Amino acid sequence: MSQAKESMIEIIGRQPDDSTYDEILRELAFARMVQRGLDDSAAGRTHATAEVAEAIESWCK
Repeated sequence: MSQAKESMIEIIGRQPDDSTYDEILRELAFARMVQRGLDDSAAGRTHATAEVAEAIESWCK
């Protein structure tokens, strides 16, 4: 079984029995977003806090 499928089965298995389809989909999407962020961090695809703060400040002007 693929790692992706195993992860999805584990996430779904942790959900309460009365979870709705939408709640399960949100949990799966959240787990995927977290994993993508961790993968980006491990690959060095990040920005310094000061750099992000500067960008946000420039958008607010």
